Amino acid sequence: MTDMTQDPSAGHSARPAGVPPPILGTSGEQAATEANRATVRAAFQAWQDGTGTITSLFAPDMVWRIEGHSAVSKEYGNRQEFINEVLAPFGARFGAGKQFRPVRIRSIHADGDTVIVVWDGSGLANDGRPYDNTYAWVMRMRDGQVIDGTAFYDSIAFNDLWQRVTPG
Repeated sequence: MTDMTQDPSAGHSARPAGVPPPILGTSGEQAATEANRATVRAAFQAWQDGTGTITSLFAPDMVWRIEGHSAVSKEYGNRQEFINEVLAPFGARFGAGKQFRPVRIRSIHADGDTVIVVWDGSGLANDGRPYDNTYAWVMRMRDGQVIDGTAFYDSIAFNDLWQRVTPG
């Protein structure tokens, strides 16, 4: 005879011992999770392919934080501030070389409105030297756009680029 346990979430129906209870949540929550994952994956793919920019993913009122001790580590109050103070001057350091882009998406994790992307980026800076770094971005989504983001990366490599290369 099979050992049976009661699953209170299943209306007192029996299930075999060792079988985990079902994951609670609605199919709507799962659909939202997968939609957020797909939106972020598509934006990164377009950026990687050179057919889109990552900024299209950012809501105008998003807040973005760069953790650690890099030259640009702080909280940015909106998309435009983040673009003006970080992304534009960063991108201008690659104007004469191979533009910085993701070269490998290591993983994309999604849970509800949160998507985490671990990725490797690479570009050839204006001084002819390569810049390579690994990033982890934690993003909270609303209506298909990032409303809150946090970035982690190797600040030593970033600071070297930031100080060594003048925006072109």
